[in-house]
Amino acid sequence: MSASAPLRCIIVDDNAINRLTLEQFVRITEGLELLASLPDAVQLLPRLEQEPRPDLLLLDIEMPRLSGLELVRLLPQPAPSVVLVTSHPQFAVDAFALPVADYLLKPLDYARFLQAVARVREQRRRQPEAAPEGAGELQIPAPGDDQHLFIKTNNKLVRLNFADVLYIEAMSAYSVVVTATRKHIVLSTLKALEERLPFAHFLRVHRSYMVNLNQIESLADSHLQLGAYEVPVGKSYEATLMGRLKSL
Repeated sequence: MSASAPLRCIIVDDNAINRLTLEQFVRITEGLELLASLPDAVQLLPRLEQEPRPDLLLLDIEMPRLSGLELVRLLPQPAPSVVLVTSHPQFAVDAFALPVADYLLKPLDYARFLQAVARVREQRRRQPEAAPEGAGELQIPAPGDDQHLFIKTNNKLVRLNFADVLYIEAMSAYSVVVTATRKHIVLSTLKALEERLPFAHFLRVHRSYMVNLNQIESLADSHLQLGAYEVPVGKSYEATLMGRLKSL
């Protein structure tokens, strides 16, 4: 992006009033272009693969399913510049432990917003331009290896123990592999993973979820508890799930 080109922005915030405020800030600020304003991180994922790609994410921290902090950790590298937005100053420590340009507190102030934009421009001016990479790719293990899988992300392979995976969630053309400590976005549909993954202790329990049966702590009111997470059970999957639980 040349020095004179506008910064292409995407807003992600589940609060409609906050989105409208940020949209207005972007529109009245010279050198910014609004590509999209979205209510959750799930809708952002496909946009990261489309042209034109964003230069700047204005990203709420507290959102359902995938928080802003989690999303920043999962962004492909080199990632768009990120300005995090939240109502809670206690997130500042976590935010600045991540590669973000700035951190804005609600209610939003336009002068402070301009400072954040200026910081983004200065950081981008010092960085060489590079095309963003895609989300991680899941490397299916060889037959007979029932212990590990590898996620290819940022030009390296990260080993992931099957036993540590709690569940896998569908998100558009992506899936999110969830462990107790982190989430990994992989470029594959849940259906494709279900057909390819070679381990029997994973079971589809919902159109959007596949779980590790060995990580289930309880089942109540059509919801499974896996560590700190709850996963819904679809009605059409209940009989198969109960049959597998009885056979464990």
